[in-house]
Parts: sequence; C-alpha cells; structure tokens
Amino acid sequence: MGRIIQKSLSFLAVGAVLAGFCSGAQAASMTVAMGSEPTSLDPQLVQDGGEWTVNDNIFEALLIRTADGQLQTGLAADIPTRINPTTWRVKLRPGIKFSNGESFNADAVVHSVNRIVDPNFKSRQLPFFSPIAKADKVDDLTVDVLTKGPDPALMTRLYYLKIVPVQASQAPDFANKPVGTGPYRFVEWTKGQKVVLERNPDYWGPKPEIERVIFRFIKEPGTRLSGLQAGEFDFVHNLLPEFVKDVPQAVSTTGPLLTMIELDSRKSAGVTSDVRVRKALNLAVDKNALAQSLFEGFASVADGQILESNWFGYNPNIKAYPYNPQAARKLLKEAGAEGATIDIYGSNGRWLKDREITEAVAGYWEAIGLKVNVHIVEFSEYLDRLNDQKARPQTIFIGHSNQLFDADRTDSAYLEPGRSGASNDNAEIGDLIKAARTEIEVTKRENLYRQIGQIAYDDAMFVFLLYHKDIFGLSKNLRWQPRADGKVLIKEITLAK
Repeated sequence: MGRIIQKSLSFLAVGAVLAGFCSGAQAASMTVAMGSEPTSLDPQLVQDGGEWTVNDNIFEALLIRTADGQLQTGLAADIPTRINPTTWRVKLRPGIKFSNGESFNADAVVHSVNRIVDPNFKSRQLPFFSPIAKADKVDDLTVDVLTKGPDPALMTRLYYLKIVPVQASQAPDFANKPVGTGPYRFVEWTKGQKVVLERNPDYWGPKPEIERVIFRFIKEPGTRLSGLQAGEFDFVHNLLPEFVKDVPQAVSTTGPLLTMIELDSRKSAGVTSDVRVRKALNLAVDKNALAQSLFEGFASVADGQILESNWFGYNPNIKAYPYNPQAARKLLKEAGAEGATIDIYGSNGRWLKDREITEAVAGYWEAIGLKVNVHIVEFSEYLDRLNDQKARPQTIFIGHSNQLFDADRTDSAYLEPGRSGASNDNAEIGDLIKAARTEIEVTKRENLYRQIGQIAYDDAMFVFLLYHKDIFGLSKNLRWQPRADGKVLIKEITLAK
C-alpha cells in the first residue's frame, strides 16, 4: 500500500497548531473521514448514521451510557423515577446553557419531547418514541414524562432522545445550523464536502482536548485509507479489514451493528410475498463465506434474527439458516418462481462494505436461477426507499444498530406493520410488539420478544446476514477506544503524551 506517512494532525490541523504557537498556546485539530454525509443536522428529524456521527458531539440527552454501555445521568441530575405506572419524573441539572445562550431547563425538555412525538413533525425516529404521550413541566428543573401505557424501556429512550433549544429549533435553518448543549458547537456545513465543529467554550462538562473537528465525507474506503496514511485524515470510519495492517492504529469492537436484507412479505409484494421464495433467498446465501471473504474475521454469521445477543429480547434458540442452494432451488420450483426477477437496493459507503454485500447476495440469488436487478443508490434516495411504504423495494440491504439495547427499538422500526421501515402485514407480530412494549414483568416481556423473533424467522422476513465489528483507523498520536453503543464522542479522544 506504499510507505505509511504517520502524522498526528492533518494539514488543517497543522495550520491550527502553528496559529496556536503564534499566540503562545497550542491548539489541537483533527479531521474525521466518514463514508456518508448527514441528510440533516436536526437531531430529531432523520434517522441516519452521518447525522449521529456529527450530532452526538453537538447535542446531549437526559441520560448517557458509559463506554461499556451502563446508563448514567447526562443532562438529568438524577436517574428518573417512576411516580405512577405511566409517569416518570426527571430532575434536571441547573446552570446549563445551549451554545447560543438559551437556557437548558424544563421548557427545553418539554419542547424536545413533545416535538419528536408530534406526528405532524414527521420524525423518522418516531417509532422509537411512540410509547411517549407527552412531557409536562413541574417546575424550572423538573419534568414529568407521560407514557401511553407502562413503558419498561423509557429510560433507554431518554438516552436516545436529544434535547434541542426552544427558540433555535423553531428557526427555518435549524437543520443546517444546529444548536446544542454539547462539548462542541457548530461552525459550518459545506454541502458535499465537510462539517466543521469547534470546542464549546461554555460547555458545562470537562473540557475536551480536541479544539476543532472537521468531518469530511469520503465515500470510497481506499480514499479514506490513503488520506489517513498521508496525514490528511486523523480518524477514519469503516476501515476495511484488509487495511488494518496498513494504518498507524486500528481499533475495533463488537457491534452494535448487524446487516440483513429486508424482504417484502406483504400480499402486494409480488414474488417475495411467497414464504417459500423468502426461505429460498435465505438458503441461497453462504453467510460464512461472506464473513470470511469480505471481513477477515471482523464479522460472524447472524443467528436468524435481527437482534444481537446483548440486546434485550434476543432469542438464544434461533439459529442461522444453513447454506443450501439445492434446497433453495427446490423451493423456488415449488413456488413457481424459477427465473423470476427481483430488485435489490443498497447503499455505498454508509456501512462497511455495504455495496459489496449487496452485490454478493445478488450473485448468490442469481446462482439459484433468479434474475436480479441491483440498484446502488445515493444515501438520500436509499433512505427514501427504506422509509416510504409505497416506494419500498422487494428487497433492501439494511445495516442496523441498536443503541437502546432493547428489542423495541428494532422491532418497532422493522417489524411492526405500518411503520415506515417494516415490509410485512403480519397482524400477529404487530399485536405481540404492542403487548411487549407495555409489559413490565421482565420474563413475560422477554418471552414476547422471543416469540416475535421466532415468527420473523419462520416467515423469513429477512435474509439474516452478519454481526459486525466496528473498525476505525487512527493516526498514531490519537488515543481512543470504541464504545459499546457505537458512538464516536470526540470529547473522549485524547492526544498521546
């Protein structure tokens, strides 16, 4: 791959350092290369990884997780308490301000909660918060969050829900000029090129070491690698497994990411409405080969479900569909689907090897006699396809992460009929999801989710693919370890001493 040129700072960072020397104080800047650009910087509106990567450093939530996934207080002063079956009381930290000077208080929390659950707001995150009815102000530093029924996952939802300022969030340009309480504040967004953040001088928490962050949008992994080697980038997302040996530092951790192909099982879906065809699509794919040939040990075969083993609701009794192309061809023949045409949609650069996985799956399907049209589209179009019930493809590649570590986040997004990301019309599975959402008794709730997982497996609603490790490339002078929730918090990155 050529000689590795190891630098701790990018060319932009070098300029910042020189400016620091001139003023008598050294400044630290870093450039992050990521595979996709945010579709919006309103943290409550969309559902895409580019938005998270940037906004996790601008905005905060009432609760946070430690690096190993334990819930702790964030903007909340204490862990919320349940005062009755459908009301949680939250005490807030005093003296915090948004980066534009607005106060963080009960008004901001009430506004944030009510904004995201308002169906007229049309948040793509709404399925994750649908059990919440509203929030009410008790006093300036106390809020009651009311749920439609008992909600055992409410605290994890409060970890996921970012708090926005009352006034700034109502401005027409908020999605392009975000304002939060976090350790970094927004500077600029040059569409198609970069987002720039700088350290928030009034941040209420510990002061981060990195003063300035430039997020660059680099779709091709080879370009991200060469930029890291040349010192143009300091931190690279979605490092290819075969590049691990070629970078100054590579760090990885398990999940929280799994990949799957969602199959449209609705009666109107055409050939994929037949369960025999959907099972054939599963049996046709050699997941072990995908894990080994594409990911070199940084992925493993998923267990026939869209949950990982450390997420609440995982069913340990479900195993992966085996690789059996002969059985797949037999099922296609029984269904009268030999030679049928199927469309598959995927993205390029949003997830590690998303395009390669999509094309490999299409190749396996062609090997059992299907005609497959592969559509690799821009991420904005991909999201439109994924979230529009009328425009949903027969099959679509999905990379899914669940920072709530709770099955409700996953099932409400991809399994509950009528939700924007779901491709089934199974009334039974919908009823079970609703029942599990309000079941307080832990064992009963867990069993409900296990039933849901079994139905999804038996009905072959997905081609269940892989569990992934996140891989990041770093310059030699950065120090950072990945988190269990997959977040990249720049405040946790330090410089080598």
